[in-house]
Amino acid sequence: MSEEHQAIPRHWLRAAAFVLIATTFSIVLFAQGPPRMRKHRVSEAKTLALVPANKKPPATNRVRVTEKDGFRIIESNDIPNHTVGEFPNRGNPNAIAAQNWTIKIPLQPTPNDTLTPLHQSTSHGPPNMPFGIGINGVLFEPGTAEFWMGDRNADWNYEALGGAVGLGLDSNHAHVQPGGIYHYHGLPTGLLEELDFIAGKDDHGRHSPLIGWAADGFPVYYAFGYKQEDDPKSGIVKLSTSFRLKKGERPSGSAGPGGRYDGAFIQDYEFVVGTGDLDECNGRFCVTPDFPEGTYAYFLTDAWPVIPRGFRGTPVLLKERRHGIHPRRPR
Repeated sequence: MSEEHQAIPRHWLRAAAFVLIATTFSIVLFAQGPPRMRKHRVSEAKTLALVPANKKPPATNRVRVTEKDGFRIIESNDIPNHTVGEFPNRGNPNAIAAQNWTIKIPLQPTPNDTLTPLHQSTSHGPPNMPFGIGINGVLFEPGTAEFWMGDRNADWNYEALGGAVGLGLDSNHAHVQPGGIYHYHGLPTGLLEELDFIAGKDDHGRHSPLIGWAADGFPVYYAFGYKQEDDPKSGIVKLSTSFRLKKGERPSGSAGPGGRYDGAFIQDYEFVVGTGDLDECNGRFCVTPDFPEGTYAYFLTDAWPVIPRGFRGTPVLLKERRHGIHPRRPR
């Protein structure tokens, strides 16, 4: 055979070398497991710098709610109707992408004697559960995966609304997870405006409309409810949370970040019975326009926790709790 036929083209050699390097990198990456957590040292809360929500979402909102076999079935692409922030941005490297949710939550939820917290004090898996889903098909997911010094065992979990760690939230208090999942960390201002409710007002003169469903099946409202839980004729009041900042300073050294309790971490807050209208799940048993015979209901408040951090009922998993950049579709 001649040398002309034996010679291997250089571009083939370059392509083979590239494949070899990419394969080696992938093997090393997957052998290391999930990416290491960032080691933040900041311990002071800051004013949130929100990205203006002036961009059109990358797709059209799609949401469908049906009832079957004892479940409320929510099918959604996780794209809101309202405008969103610029993503990626300086604090968030992810672009919004349409999802394919099919979420089944109990149609007749039952309250429990003990609550189930969103925050999971474990060293494995996502540290927080999603709370619920809006009527627009977008998830309420207030928790973060950011810890002081990246230490899951110490469990000083940064609060997204505390501003200590910039997460690129837009003015809907939302941002994007790996895989393109747009989700709310705080008041969904764009959704509330669509319902003719302006976040932060002290008087609306009417009960909040339904804004979503929690993972345990109970309804979710904004902060305006009836003055007396069981009387729709008692007038409207803006309901307040019973959480407050702890007094004093955090542990320091190996035990914690030190500094005063100022809202940088979720552990900076404590529940104090009787200081507000709502219980430790930011809810109450009451009548609402949608449930005139009464129900347990959650309320989003202007003050922390804003989105509830515990469940009165038994929650279902709205999306699979695993590492990875492409979460599987919820069942």
